[in-house]
Amino acid sequence: MKAYTCTEYRQEMVLLSLRRRLADPALNPSEKKELEAQVRKLEADMGMS
Repeated sequence: MKAYTCTEYRQEMVLLSLRRRLADPALNPSEKKELEAQVRKLEADMGMS
């Protein structure tokens, strides 16, 4: 079994933060697109997509 690293933990916390920000109803469309792009990239980096 592979060890769980600080980097992996950090990536998970960043992803959680981005998803929480995306849930904000006051978010404007351009910010939402940018956050969605960041989420997709991070998920790809983490092997989730």
